[in-house]
Amino acid sequence: MAKAAQKVAEGAARYVTGEMQGAERLLQNLDVWTTATRIKSTSGRGSGGKIELAGIKKLRELILELAVRGKLVPQDPDDEPALALLEHIQQEKANLVADGDLKKQRPLPPIRDDDKSFSLPSGWEWEKLQTVTAYIQRGKGPKYAEQGTVKVISQKCVQWSGFHPELARFVDDTTLTQYGPERFLIGGDLLWNSTGTGTVGRVTVLNLMPERTFVADSHVTVIRPLGMSSIFLKYFLASPGVQDRIEPTHERSLVSGTTKQVELNKSTVNSLAIPVPPLAEQHRIVAKVDELMALCDQLEQQTEQQLDAHQQLVETLLNTLTQSQNADELAANWQRLAEHFDLLFSGPMGEWAVDRLKDTILQLAVMGKLVPQDPNDEPASVLLERIQQEKARLIAEGKIKKQKPLPPISEEGKPFALPEGWEWVRLLSIAHVGTGATPSRDNPSYYQPQDHMWVTSGETSEPFVLSTREKVSELAVRETNVSIYPVGTLIVAMYGQGKTRGQITELRVPAGTNQACAAILLVDLDESHRSYVKKYFQKSYEDLRSLAEGGAQPNLNVGKVSNTLIPLPPSAEQKRITAKVDELFRVCDELILKIRAAGETELTICDVLVEKALVH
Repeated sequence: MAKAAQKVAEGAARYVTGEMQGAERLLQNLDVWTTATRIKSTSGRGSGGKIELAGIKKLRELILELAVRGKLVPQDPDDEPALALLEHIQQEKANLVADGDLKKQRPLPPIRDDDKSFSLPSGWEWEKLQTVTAYIQRGKGPKYAEQGTVKVISQKCVQWSGFHPELARFVDDTTLTQYGPERFLIGGDLLWNSTGTGTVGRVTVLNLMPERTFVADSHVTVIRPLGMSSIFLKYFLASPGVQDRIEPTHERSLVSGTTKQVELNKSTVNSLAIPVPPLAEQHRIVAKVDELMALCDQLEQQTEQQLDAHQQLVETLLNTLTQSQNADELAANWQRLAEHFDLLFSGPMGEWAVDRLKDTILQLAVMGKLVPQDPNDEPASVLLERIQQEKARLIAEGKIKKQKPLPPISEEGKPFALPEGWEWVRLLSIAHVGTGATPSRDNPSYYQPQDHMWVTSGETSEPFVLSTREKVSELAVRETNVSIYPVGTLIVAMYGQGKTRGQITELRVPAGTNQACAAILLVDLDESHRSYVKKYFQKSYEDLRSLAEGGAQPNLNVGKVSNTLIPLPPSAEQKRITAKVDELFRVCDELILKIRAAGETELTICDVLVEKALVH
């Protein structure tokens, strides 16, 4: 990891000191951009989240920003200047108006100094977007039909990946007379999404197409350039300098509304100040951007292949640990892993790899392969006898209900062989499993006063429950199915959005739950026993989730949780296992912090490169 960071730093130094110029400098520092990554989310590539190639993303943004500032390709003093191009455009507009082919546009106020986002090269000019276009208009709200001759372009058709007409719906042919000829899209039109969280600001250019094929709906702004390169304009609208302003909190925001619903108004689009290069330079810029973006595509593909290879290597070596047949084989496989430790647990896939190592540690723990067995340990069968005696006492005292006999555990149903002294058990053999309820929201007295904590399934994402977002009253406990469970109760989410189902947490305060949670009250109150069972559920997260049934949102139930198979070690070995797992997890967490710090350093270097490139 240190060597990689040094390599990145050396690349940054070459760039910042100006040893290379222009686009060539970008190409000489590819190691800087390809090594900078971040975890984008907690879903996707393994339990560590989806890897975002943040460095290459920043490189793409820098290419666009350099392009529209005139810093990507050299200027040619023989080019006809932009001032002459603007004169040609105005003359062509006047001719179109005179011929009745274009409506006369309302004049806009002149460009102000604070409209100019950056200084321009010689031969370039600042102008307002309306000046270099024949048409700017939000689309029209359509009447849809199942079939027709014309399709309606909506926001989902305008993606960063390009134009997706296959997502368009038909407009009712009987309403086509309501569309003026200018509303039918033509090749070269820019489509700029004007509304929608996550969609506003996306822009694309239409290629040549048959006439009267598409119209736009009211959430898309159509921009028809005149005398300008449509692709250059697209690159400007897609550049960070413009995209950053599609945010209501930006000091020079282009949108109105709130963060939940923003809107790009036509008047704002008309008056947007744009840089106008000589036309010949526009074409050179487009060609260079296309060339560099194709290189970025190759870099992404190569980096993805490297990440996949890294992932496969990690999976292979970790799998050898869990598949080891005896202690000697496990030791040999662990030695092989240790020899590649720096390679496996660093870089873009490092955090994911550490998370997989944690999974493997848990798997080894519950298979009896993490710590040695001691033949002097009291076997798990004796522990089970004590638990059964305690359950019988609790039933006799009326503290828990008598349970139905559990189905036997067949040899085929046992996931793996256990060491001597261990036993396969169903959860209900060693615990009481309950659930909760949601008191009627129509009765305020169920929620006031706030007498008791009340856990929802979403709150199982943390390892412990110290407090809850909502609380219920004593009346709710008396009149509904809410039960207050003691400290140490394990809570499993039986359903919920996203990755919630199957999560487990532990009460550090007495609390009730809603009906989406299963509450596990272990009969043996030993802390190591509780920790071991909790770790087993963490290890079995995906297995438990797979048992869910239902349609759009599959659910677990108390019965499925209660019948969970658990490999039960002797009590003494449970203590050794939980202590070893906690020790190894602390090492893993420290390693993750180092990996994240190194990743932040790489991203910071990218930011420095961007800043230096834009000021040169």
